Amino acid sequence: MGMETISETRQYLSFKLDEEDFALDISKVREVLDFTKITKVPQTPVFMKGVINLRGAVVPVVDLNRKFGIKETQKTVNTRIIIGEVDIDGEHTILGVLADSVHEVMELDPEHIDPAPRIGTRMNTEFLDGMGKRDQEFVMILNIDKVFSAEELAMVSRHEDAASCESGLGA
Repeated sequence: MGMETISETRQYLSFKLDEEDFALDISKVREVLDFTKITKVPQTPVFMKGVINLRGAVVPVVDLNRKFGIKETQKTVNTRIIIGEVDIDGEHTILGVLADSVHEVMELDPEHIDPAPRIGTRMNTEFLDGMGKRDQEFVMILNIDKVFSAEELAMVSRHEDAASCESGLGA
């Protein structure tokens, strides 16, 4: 999506990871769930928490805190699973994302969104569509399609398929 394409007011789902505010374009969000039992899948990346049963479908759940190098998300009364759709190379994958808390659907005008910071060449900010400004605070706008590499999603997808076969929930 990138900053150059944010030319109109958009709606975003705001949520917290650790102490930081993030947002996802609402068009990428299917639903928000209370924390539920997550079945661990062996030999997966550290950021993959496991899979959940969502109305008979196996959905992988990832911990963005771990993906971003922050401590593991702790289960609290506010912990939620954001069910979203990720597009990688034209492939649609349904994915659950752990959030410490989910706040609201908010609107941001393009003039309230700055480009993601470019801090040298070592910091990767490709996964940020920008920095939204709201009430004197910054909200990092994630481009969920760029958070995970194609290889990481392929690995998650393989484990999702294996879990489907083992549980009898497959397509």
